[in-house]
Amino acid sequence: MINSVEFTERLKKVMEHHQLSASTFADKVGVQRSSISHILSGRNKPSLDFILKVTSEFSDVDIHWLLNGKGNYPKIRNSGTTPPSSLFEDSNTVSGKKIQRIVVFYDDGTFDEYQK
Repeated sequence: MINSVEFTERLKKVMEHHQLSASTFADKVGVQRSSISHILSGRNKPSLDFILKVTSEFSDVDIHWLLNGKGNYPKIRNSGTTPPSSLFEDSNTVSGKKIQRIVVFYDDGTFDEYQK
């Protein structure tokens, strides 16, 4: 279950990091301004739809961190998030099979997926 007080603090951290007021944050995420006010005041708990809108709009917000504080904010990314295209070229095969995607799992529970 989400700890509302801690969730609110993490949400405020995102807003401060992006230098957004509550109303600007609401507009950017695509929710009513009153929704943000009610979540920040503790009156309402965030819906799954709200959480997904936040993580979709702000790529630096990890859903695990937002929900339960596990992980980092902003997301830690490797400097080279695009793998060399040669990994996907026809000549790269494993046991006669072509590579279609590569998934890298990080110790904080996040991952990056690379596709051709």
